[in-house]
Amino acid sequence: MAAQAKRVPLRKCTGCQEMKSKREMMRILRTTEGEIVLDTTGRKNGRGAYVCCSMECFEKAVRSKGLERSLKVQIPRETYESLKKEIESIEKR
Repeated sequence: MAAQAKRVPLRKCTGCQEMKSKREMMRILRTTEGEIVLDTTGRKNGRGAYVCCSMECFEKAVRSKGLERSLKVQIPRETYESLKKEIESIEKR
C-alpha cells in the first residue's frame, strides 16, 4: 500500500486572487463581537479572509473592497490604518 501525500490547505488571497498555502498568508478576522483584527495564529474563532504577506496585496484588497466582501461587513478607515501598521511591523521581521 502506498502512503498518501498529505494535503496542503490552500486559500485565495483577497488582494491578488492567487491560491497559496494557508501558512504563506495572513488571516484577517471578524470576531463574533464585530471587531476586525489580524489573526497571527490562524486559530481564532470568527469569519476570516486571507491576504498574502505583502503590503501590496493588502492595499489591493482594500482598493477592490475584497476584505469587506469576504468579511461581509463595512470596514472603517481607522481599522484599515491599524491593520496596515500591524502588517508593516510583521514585514520588518
